[in-house]
Amino acid sequence: MTSDISATLLDAALMHVPFDGWSETTFRAAVADTGTDPTVARALFPRGAVDLALAYHRNGDAAMVERLRNTDLATLRYSERVALAVRYRLEVVEDKEAVRRGTTLFSLPIYAADGAKAIWGTADAIWTALGDTSEDVNWYTKRASLSAVYSSTVLFWLGDDSPGQTATWDFLDRRIDDVMRFEKAKGQMRKMPGLGLLMKGADQMLSGIHAPRKPAAPDLPGQWHIPS
Repeated sequence: MTSDISATLLDAALMHVPFDGWSETTFRAAVADTGTDPTVARALFPRGAVDLALAYHRNGDAAMVERLRNTDLATLRYSERVALAVRYRLEVVEDKEAVRRGTTLFSLPIYAADGAKAIWGTADAIWTALGDTSEDVNWYTKRASLSAVYSSTVLFWLGDDSPGQTATWDFLDRRIDDVMRFEKAKGQMRKMPGLGLLMKGADQMLSGIHAPRKPAAPDLPGQWHIPS
């Protein structure tokens, strides 16, 4: 029941976002349009349209993951799988203006942390869907690199009016290639006498960093739940 009300409110809000953005005006209009008890609506979305915008983003992540699960990735290289996942994430968006308005919202200092967390969540969803098993500092570096690729691609995509968004997909491929070249350069530096020793020392210093662990009781207050 709660999820049904949330979905109904979000659908109603999306009708107003192109005109009023992810704002309190949009939130109140969605509540009025759906006849939802304002107390219930505020309990579901305490910060109003901000939480609606985050719910919209998470729905996009879920749709992307579902599409990946139904795609045969066996013949693709890993970099191609990552690029395809980012492309899927953008293709599931039905209204580019909703994303544009969300980008404006999360560029505000007060909500910047929420925006960064949402992008990190997308990167985590992609790596998890692709079967990432890293347990060390690579867990973080993979998601940080992909967050940068994803966020820059979104900004390019918002201004892209090329047929079939071809310019965006070319831009995405270039960003993925940049990351791959960086990783290749790191591998080459590890083979250099002086730098190799220095990087080995850095690796030892970072060896104590581990990926977050899922809590034994995910619903226990105060614990960080990592999506499976």
